[in-house]
Amino acid sequence: MASVTSLSDSVQQRLASALSATLPEAAGADPLLRRSDRADFQANGILALAKKAGSNPRELATQVVAGVDSGDVIEDIEVSGPGFLNITVSDRAIVANLAARYADDTGRLGVPHAAHPGTTVIDYAQPNVAKEMHVGHLRSAVIGDSVVQLLEFTGENVVRRHHIGDWGTQFGMLIQYLDEHPHELDHKDAQVTGEQAMSNLDRLYKAARRLFDSDEEFKTRARRRVVDLQAGDPKTLAMWQKFVDESKIYFFSVFEKLDMEIRDADIVGESGYNDMLAETCRLLEESGVAVRSEGALCVFFDDVKGPDGNPVPLIVQKSDGGYGYAATDLSAIRDRVFNLKANTLLYVVDARQALHFRMVFETARRAGWLNEDVKAQQLAFGTVLGKDGKPFKTREGETVRLVDLLDEAIERASAVVREKAQDLSEREIAERGAQVGIGAVKYADLSTSAIRDYKFDLDQMVSLNGDTSVYLQYAYARIQSILRKAGEVRPAAHAGLELAEAERALGLHVDAFAETVREAAAEYAPHKLAAYLYQLASHYTSFYDKCPVLKAETPQLVENRLFLCDVTARTLHQGMALLGIRTPEKL
Repeated sequence: MASVTSLSDSVQQRLASALSATLPEAAGADPLLRRSDRADFQANGILALAKKAGSNPRELATQVVAGVDSGDVIEDIEVSGPGFLNITVSDRAIVANLAARYADDTGRLGVPHAAHPGTTVIDYAQPNVAKEMHVGHLRSAVIGDSVVQLLEFTGENVVRRHHIGDWGTQFGMLIQYLDEHPHELDHKDAQVTGEQAMSNLDRLYKAARRLFDSDEEFKTRARRRVVDLQAGDPKTLAMWQKFVDESKIYFFSVFEKLDMEIRDADIVGESGYNDMLAETCRLLEESGVAVRSEGALCVFFDDVKGPDGNPVPLIVQKSDGGYGYAATDLSAIRDRVFNLKANTLLYVVDARQALHFRMVFETARRAGWLNEDVKAQQLAFGTVLGKDGKPFKTREGETVRLVDLLDEAIERASAVVREKAQDLSEREIAERGAQVGIGAVKYADLSTSAIRDYKFDLDQMVSLNGDTSVYLQYAYARIQSILRKAGEVRPAAHAGLELAEAERALGLHVDAFAETVREAAAEYAPHKLAAYLYQLASHYTSFYDKCPVLKAETPQLVENRLFLCDVTARTLHQGMALLGIRTPEKL
């Protein structure tokens, strides 16, 4: 089905045509249409255009109004103040537009695909091999997954990349330690789960780190092991592969709990670029982008200086011949631009790494790998805080394990579901508890602008009141309950009916879904979609309170209000899916 033109776009086009006819030099100018408290929409663009043309803005506005083709869309348009236009759309247009969205059998609600999609590689959810995932991994995974959903839904070609930490000094350290202490990792017990195996690996890693930091002879042996690993020594590689495989099983279990799809083909860790590192360094040095300084290969920047005023370089290759993170990141850029043919590179990474990525991107630009046709951007995110406003830690001061956090969220949500449940079995309560708990965690993250820190407060997250996913899920479940109670009476749009104020407000907001999705995708801003969905649920609550549905005065009114309920539910369902959140039929 073809996409549906939103009411705001339709009004915008009619105003632009009238403005162009009235003031030819303003052809293509934006009328600056926006939602308004005084009418359905207000256009503010005429003031600036009149000033530029030396015209009286109110007189120009009056001429534009006279030239507007209202059609079936615009009910009323008036000049206000110094030259604002207040526009009211017709009830018929609201219902007809929603009916067109409702009839879209693709489930897209008339949302168009991008006319000229590009290819975006998005780097997100980057756990480390042999380490348990903690609360710090939550935001990259949740934000990245939602941006993927938004971009794919709007037609972009998306390549997912999970740049896991699976290479470098720590693996020489870990492999050497295990070689010398083989009894410390015994997996003969068939009952060992992915989480237990990872817990064992994490414990082993910490023990290896302690020895590495305290024993110079072990440190020397571990560094030799790194050389063996990079050189492809079969025994060393086999042990390394075992760590990677075991870690992946654990990663998949955590992401499954997060209700996220992570495909093995999308996991391309640091090791995936190992064969490119030497060439990356050679290209940078030969082009003069990088220079040798005290034996290390460095890139310098005029505006990056340390506290002593001396330049702080990006170190691509260390003086001992080892490669830093920069070499891997620059090799990944080469792969993504030249092999994957990406137009856009997105990195969903902690804001504290902003300087590193600024230097990496600038280096890639100087090398010619990034240019006007290929952009790279860090989607930086803030820190997860505890209720005390400090970085989220356990009572012992340890980093909170992500699995523990998710399990607690599910437990709290299950208690809320059980309290509300009337006809749910224990199995259904457990299933809904997981959907509500994980949804609550995701929504709390996504409803905040990514760059801001946010407080992790499970009591608030699973509340039925306020800006929470539970409030949205409950609104959806309430609609499904009404539709079930309607029995054989089916939703049907009746464009000839006069709409109540709450019906108009709900209908206009539902119609804005497409432009909200478009904006959220273009700006990589899931929080804008989350805000829209909360407002949608609020509009629905107001409609529900003021407009009887099944007990409406006439059969036509019942059908039309059921239609408004159903199109709202479909919009909530699709919008929440783009945030990676389930909408249970019953709560």
